[in-house]
Amino acid sequence: MAVDQSVMCMVVVAVASTAVLFAGGAGAALSTRYYDSKCPNVQSIVRAGMAQAVAAEPRMGASILRMFFHDCFVNGCDASILLDDTANFTGEKSAGPNANSVRGYEVIDAIKTQVEASCNATVSCADILALAARDAVNLLGGPTWTVQLGRRDALTASQSAANSNLPGPGSSLATLVAMFGNKGLSPRDMTALSGAHTLGQARCVTFRGRIYSDGNIDAAFAALRQQACPQSGGDAALAPIDVQTPDAFDNAYYANLVKKQGLFHSDQELFNNGSQDALVRKYAGNAGMFAADFAKAMVRMGALLPAAGTPTEVRLNCRKVN
Repeated sequence: MAVDQSVMCMVVVAVASTAVLFAGGAGAALSTRYYDSKCPNVQSIVRAGMAQAVAAEPRMGASILRMFFHDCFVNGCDASILLDDTANFTGEKSAGPNANSVRGYEVIDAIKTQVEASCNATVSCADILALAARDAVNLLGGPTWTVQLGRRDALTASQSAANSNLPGPGSSLATLVAMFGNKGLSPRDMTALSGAHTLGQARCVTFRGRIYSDGNIDAAFAALRQQACPQSGGDAALAPIDVQTPDAFDNAYYANLVKKQGLFHSDQELFNNGSQDALVRKYAGNAGMFAADFAKAMVRMGALLPAAGTPTEVRLNCRKVN
């Protein structure tokens, strides 16, 4: 499907005010100008780090975007996903949705090192991840948006919360709507954010049930994916989530759904004679609408913060508390 990449790249979501209070977010104020005087180079440092990572491996853009989503859905965007296990807690890295799956921690480490060299003990790992996710999308042809900043880093992580808060690839539409709704995100936000699956690769184990058991799947597409994903074994074999343009952030994902070529069961649930069918058709035919909605939804997701009173800090090393 032809996509107007110029439309995708030019979509910018501007936030009217420079400081916004987000309900349920620890009462903290995020601001577009939070680091203007404290660390004015932070955005250019993050951008350069992500540009290097994506140039070396385009798939890394999808990985960083997914890492941000998996962070924000577990007790808010607090970089808890970056913490290694300790004697006091089992972290999120080993949770079911993350183990052998979430990747790119070393990219965030490298960017953090550069940021610390420029402005020590100033920029949170949570903010670095938020900026990196935005840049990952834009560097692969997607929209950009204004990132609200001022997040702080968690002092602990929760494997159990990661296991219970993240929707899986076998989720129903009702489950997706409910789990995003629990985070204050609308069904439209959910459908737009699902468009992140226009990027990246998935392991056979996450889509085997879809290609062998689902009825609402294009037969030729199922046969193609079965070639590299047997009914048993080969769990780690990879396939592109978007069969058309796996390394470009575009609206082809939605066109795939209309053709019953969603890789995950949860993907195809968005277009399966349900409440999101009409929106999927709109996104499939209008790259600009998808880009604008995705950017706005990313701002809303990025506003998820830890509960009020939660102890936080600015970590010097993203993998451990100070």
